[in-house]
Amino acid sequence: MQEQQQKSEQQQKKRLKLIVSDLHLGLGRVLDSGQINSLEEFYFDEKFVEFIHYYQTGKYVDYNVELIMNGDILNFLQVDYRDHYLTVITESVTVEKLKRIVAGHPSFFNALKDFARKEGNSITYVVGNHDQGMLWPGAREYFNEVLETQVKYKNLVYYFDGVHIEHGHMHEAANRLDPRRFFLKKNLAEPILNLPFGSHFFVEFVLKVKHRYPHVDKIRPFNRMVRWSLFNETMMAVKSIFGLLAYFAKSALINDPRRSFPFKRVAKVLLESAVFPDLSESARKILLDERVHTVVFGHTHVYQYRQWGRNMEYFNTGTWTDITSLDISSLGKITKLTYVVLDYSENPERPHGRLKQWHGYHRIEEDVAIS
Repeated sequence: MQEQQQKSEQQQKKRLKLIVSDLHLGLGRVLDSGQINSLEEFYFDEKFVEFIHYYQTGKYVDYNVELIMNGDILNFLQVDYRDHYLTVITESVTVEKLKRIVAGHPSFFNALKDFARKEGNSITYVVGNHDQGMLWPGAREYFNEVLETQVKYKNLVYYFDGVHIEHGHMHEAANRLDPRRFFLKKNLAEPILNLPFGSHFFVEFVLKVKHRYPHVDKIRPFNRMVRWSLFNETMMAVKSIFGLLAYFAKSALINDPRRSFPFKRVAKVLLESAVFPDLSESARKILLDERVHTVVFGHTHVYQYRQWGRNMEYFNTGTWTDITSLDISSLGKITKLTYVVLDYSENPERPHGRLKQWHGYHRIEEDVAIS
């Protein structure tokens, strides 16, 4: 009996949870036409394959590993549907986009399939704002079919063992979903996604700028980019500012059953939202709940660690996409493949969190990502 108990305790200790977010998989580096895809943001398929392999082999070969994909893994908003970027998104449109993303990243999805095949491993998917389409049952069914496993889906929050995980978009006005109404059905031929203001803004405004300046939403700090563009791309900056004001005004006046943004809501977005929000205050408020000791967000694309007291921690997983910094202390392109590990080896009841960066296995050469 004692031997069985010791064996059970040993098995409990061999548990690990990996949390990644904001991979933003699109159609792949190269389009069907053979052209470079300037809107692709995820260039690290091989490194992700190595990442998945590492946590299944060596000292982790006997571990039960859960991979938690914490939102914006897929970049549906930046994938066209028959040459059009849509804000009226049905289930069938989402599934077609998903199929094209899978085709564009075969090694990535094969790695996930191999990971799920190992006994004791599991995958959890928390929905974000760029992959809101994963709320559709059809998209989930196809994703499960591709990975040959039953993925565990969480619409907003994943909570376990005192750990609160969510993507983070629910804590800013622009990208907050209506949790009571994920889909719009009234006066429509078929249900569509109830996209937040931020998704409409991205598709209808930001994407038009990105086709000419693909990295415009990857530059930090944003205020310095605005100042830089006023001096170096004056016409583009002035046009964008006036276009932005016109877009907000138009959004408050549109009367359409497929979207509803009254003036009060648009004003709230302007007042509340930041272009790249800091979610640490939202994390601190969640940690006021005595049942929670760890909060993990993504969404901001900025990795972060904060501590309040001895037993309250906040992690932001950052992103696996390129960021361009205009800050003098970190000038240039920054790529850090950051993630969070929750390890149960020290305490089977409470996991211990660590923010980590994946460097990948040593290689002498590799292709340069060009967009």
